[in-house]
Amino acid sequence: MKLVRFDAGDGPKTGVVVDDAVVDLAAAGCAYSDMAAIISGGQAALDAVADTVAATRAQYALNAVHLLAPVARPGKYLAIGMNYKKHADEARKLGVAVPEHQVWFNKQTTCVSGPYDEIDPGVTEMLDYEAELGLVIGTPAKGVKKADALRHVFGYFVANDVSARDWQQHTPTFTMGKSFDTHGPIGPWIVTADEVPDPQDLELRCYVNNELRQQTNTSDMVHYIANQIEYLSTAFTLESGDLIATGTPAGVGIAMNPPVFLQAGDVVRCEIDGIGAIENRVRG
Repeated sequence: MKLVRFDAGDGPKTGVVVDDAVVDLAAAGCAYSDMAAIISGGQAALDAVADTVAATRAQYALNAVHLLAPVARPGKYLAIGMNYKKHADEARKLGVAVPEHQVWFNKQTTCVSGPYDEIDPGVTEMLDYEAELGLVIGTPAKGVKKADALRHVFGYFVANDVSARDWQQHTPTFTMGKSFDTHGPIGPWIVTADEVPDPQDLELRCYVNNELRQQTNTSDMVHYIANQIEYLSTAFTLESGDLIATGTPAGVGIAMNPPVFLQAGDVVRCEIDGIGAIENRVRG
């Protein structure tokens, strides 16, 4: 299923995309009509939602509603750095050391924005893009081994880890440069994990003003998603609704020669086959 949060003009709602239409779960009388409740509700929630959708005619055309971030305010939003070999090579050329272990940083959850919302540069003069496969944790994970890790994934989405490169260098944790308001567009929906047979075999692309900048397959990750969940859950609990951005490939603006940063009016499109696409314009 494709689960969405949307606004049809009278406030946020939770629904399911069916072809080119949206089923409003609350209006359809579903016992699970809140995204957080669906994510934490496990298979029982998904079964109830599926039954509701099967018995309900969609109330809205997809192109008539405004899609919101599918998870409004996650408890945690974690992102891994330098998780594609060629992107790590880019980092080395820029003088960034690539450690032996997985490199994680926080994106403050106030950065989360919708799949088609504008990106506000704020004070940065070095605005950059990073297309990524994102995931939502379903069943809480603590001390999980990689063989069982994917069972804790509720679903997947497209993410743009928008980065203020100048502010990113203010601290070795990267957090300041990764967390500006509007610098976390995600969506356009959550594709439930049962519809993604192999998250390590997805084609990912990023365009800036229709120019292809990034292209890879998720099989090229250095640390696969199962390894990421194992590593993180060794230290702390991954809770229901937490978000993880699984890394970006080569082709970011700062690594171009000379560097090319996003400007007012630029449009960034991030797309992943089988998941969807998000598209965000830089505010002027």
